Amino acid sequence: MLCLTTFSIMAQNQKPKTFLALGDSYTIGESVSEDERWPVQLAKRLTDDHGIAVESPKIIAKTGWRTDDLKKAIVDDFSLSNSYDMVSLLIGVNNQYQDRPIVDFETDFEKLIKTAIELANGNREHVFVVSIPDYGKTPFGKQKEDEIRKEIDLYNKIGRRISKRYKVKYFNITPISRKAKKRPELVAKDELHPSGIMYTEWVDSIIEDVAKLIVK
Repeated sequence: MLCLTTFSIMAQNQKPKTFLALGDSYTIGESVSEDERWPVQLAKRLTDDHGIAVESPKIIAKTGWRTDDLKKAIVDDFSLSNSYDMVSLLIGVNNQYQDRPIVDFETDFEKLIKTAIELANGNREHVFVVSIPDYGKTPFGKQKEDEIRKEIDLYNKIGRRISKRYKVKYFNITPISRKAKKRPELVAKDELHPSGIMYTEWVDSIIEDVAKLIVK
């Protein structure tokens, strides 16, 4: 049986994979430490637990960003190449929170999927989408819990449909986010964003499939 030490040695002997994470506050890890961000946890776990060496992720994300903000940031970042081994996309909650037309989200999201595929050297199998978590289960969102749930479900339905159209892997972490109503340790101190513990549970739920994607 392979042990973690064996996996670590395997990873050291590989050329590290590159990982680009696109998103908003959930990707940059608002209110958690850098090492608790889910892209950072994922890269470390792939290296340590699966023997797939992954560089520290390049993260293009900012708290408050909508889909149009992310699109502009990608265009403005001249350091990007079209050769990332893995690209993730998690965006849309601020479109919902700021009550923007949902048709704008749908149009922008499709463009972002296309861009993510281009940044993964055209390999759609190296791109994955993470669903929007339900912040209505947090202390911040509890007064509009039902409204938020319905709207987040609608946004995620669109995201899932577009991901399927482009044959991009879609990970539904929203059910994990909804556990926060009864598990306060899943919420950061700001009473809105996920804690590092919740991000770990996201990584637990996707890592096996991501490991398969990145080695293809």
